[in-house]
Amino acid sequence: MSNTEQNYQRVVEDSTPTSWLPGTSIEVVRPLAPSQPPQHVLFDFDGTLSLIREGWIELMVPMMVEVLQRTGTDESPDQLNRLTHDFIGELTGKQTIYQMIRLAEEVERRGGEACDPAVYKQEYHQRLMTHISSRRNDLRRGRVPREELLVPYSVQLLDELAAMDAQLYLASGTDENYVREEVALLGLDHYFGRHIYGAQDDYRSFSKAMVISRILEQNNVDGSQLLGFGDGYVEIQNVKEVGGIAVAVASDEKGRSGKVDPWKRDRLIGVGADLVIPDYRDHQRLVAHLWGQ
Repeated sequence: MSNTEQNYQRVVEDSTPTSWLPGTSIEVVRPLAPSQPPQHVLFDFDGTLSLIREGWIELMVPMMVEVLQRTGTDESPDQLNRLTHDFIGELTGKQTIYQMIRLAEEVERRGGEACDPAVYKQEYHQRLMTHISSRRNDLRRGRVPREELLVPYSVQLLDELAAMDAQLYLASGTDENYVREEVALLGLDHYFGRHIYGAQDDYRSFSKAMVISRILEQNNVDGSQLLGFGDGYVEIQNVKEVGGIAVAVASDEKGRSGKVDPWKRDRLIGVGADLVIPDYRDHQRLVAHLWGQ
């Protein structure tokens, strides 16, 4: 598979009829007919398990608006807000650097002199780390239970999957050193062991598709034995491309309400998600359904 991450491309219309597993919040987009239970399970991180970085888009948008205003454009702040929000959303799920590449392109379209996208990424990251430093410190010092910064019932789901002898993997568009640190802060590192992957300085050397390809090749299995969980289109799209089962986690990151985020739901159904869930509250029924029990 390619080491570049594809742009969002809708392949399924939202008008597709769906159903729910009785008494649960599990929406079935298409019935499952696995030939055998999944052996390998891939998770995205931010928004799929971790809520440490919740609110990141509210930091990225104003930073990008400031950069674009420096070009001297006559567009209003509202227009720039809409523009940046739209293309950030369009690229959400890919590595952060792709959003910064797009920002540099927008600067040049307005006659400005763009910085290297890595410079924009560093500026954004400094703002984000300032925003989330208290969350990270509270976790480190035990001042906040990890459950408050996890998608609800994440630990229970991971325990269920471990009990099924599934091999767990994590792949994130966030820089790998920070992913590993935050996985440990949340006490999830023992579930994934060495199978934690994230963005690299050379962004072309990493993609979620490459992780999936490595999983299948190293274990000599085909995609039908792969199960993926994600709240971004990239991991859902990549899992479906190899014939795996994809669970869309349309999580309400801010409210942890147990309600589906409609924007995520529509977007993830559009790239072929098989199931949609708001969180993992129905973890037992979910695993039983996925394992054909």
